[in-house]
Amino acid sequence: MLQLTDFTMTEEDLDHRFSCLTWDQIKILDQVLAEPIPIHGRGNFPTLDVKPKDIIHMVKDQLIEKQIHVRDIRLNGSTASHILVKQNGTSYKDLDIIFGVELPSELEFQIVKEAVLNCLLDFLPKCVNKQKITAQTMKDVYVQKMVKVSTDHDRWSLISLSNNSGKNVELKFVSSLRRQFEFSVDSFQIVLDSILAVYRASDRPLAEDCHPTVIAESMYGDFNEAMDHLKYKLISTRNPEEIRGGGLLKYSNLLVRDFKPADEAEIKSLERYMCSRFFIDFPDVAEQQRKIESYLRNHFIGEEKSKYDYLMTLRGVVNKSTVCLMGHERRQTLNMITILALKVLGEQNIIPNAANVTCYYQPAPYISDRNFSNYYIAHGQPPVFYQPYPFHIQVQSGMV
Repeated sequence: MLQLTDFTMTEEDLDHRFSCLTWDQIKILDQVLAEPIPIHGRGNFPTLDVKPKDIIHMVKDQLIEKQIHVRDIRLNGSTASHILVKQNGTSYKDLDIIFGVELPSELEFQIVKEAVLNCLLDFLPKCVNKQKITAQTMKDVYVQKMVKVSTDHDRWSLISLSNNSGKNVELKFVSSLRRQFEFSVDSFQIVLDSILAVYRASDRPLAEDCHPTVIAESMYGDFNEAMDHLKYKLISTRNPEEIRGGGLLKYSNLLVRDFKPADEAEIKSLERYMCSRFFIDFPDVAEQQRKIESYLRNHFIGEEKSKYDYLMTLRGVVNKSTVCLMGHERRQTLNMITILALKVLGEQNIIPNAANVTCYYQPAPYISDRNFSNYYIAHGQPPVFYQPYPFHIQVQSGMV
């Protein structure tokens, strides 16, 4: 387990995967860990105000009490990226905490789940009779999702606590995990053990002349290279075929947020791998639609106007880089994404500019006039072709 005394090395001594946080970065980390996050309950259950540092301490203590060894505790993903490079507008939603633990059997998975649910009980108001509330009730009321993976190579579980604004507290318990990042910009993990030790030892606020050394690691490999990608909003990854879903949905999200490929030539090949892995993991159109809709719900809360741009960006990538599908399968997927995009426009009461739309009308069965034209073409360029299913749409920029 990492202790304060472990962090006496200079930055030059560290491996290229690691770097020390600056004082400004530590201040942001301190704010993130101390800021209460509401955990919203279902029904009449109260909202719990949870400080990340408090629930981390409580869960760790419960695990140790139950003889679960905790290797280290890390802050992961977009929150870590936000702390490292706040000035480029990097934002975060989920607070992703990783507990490095040993999960040799089903018993340890169960102990981890019970530890988290027991900790939530302690956040309930004092007026609540906790004796009558079971762990199952806490799970039903405050947990958004639970995931358990137990294979030869990956052993981990995830408990995500509900937040109505999408800022979920995600507690991940990892025994082994082959792939811990999708892209270089989300590959950062901040080791929290040193700052947690300071919190436990003293209530005094951190100061520039008296603060712990905090280490960050890039799971991508080269910390400085990954930091450059984050600072300058560049997209880079390795072996996307190793990622569930290929990283395709995250990649499209980065594009719509004005990230650019670090290597234009390489990204064309990587896009094909992303698409291939996505369609291997989600071969059915209905599965693909559910996955995309779930991604929109979880990553675009409060950003309704960005959903359309995201879907059309995703459609463009699928259209140009899918090589593993039969023609009709590819058309089905493109049609599904397009219909989702039009549905998003409808939900926002946005309709395409009529000057740029060609509408196809299906004549009623009793129309026998051979001179009947089922096209109405509005003057103006560029055209957008809209037809009933089977649906083929050619979308140009300037649709709305």
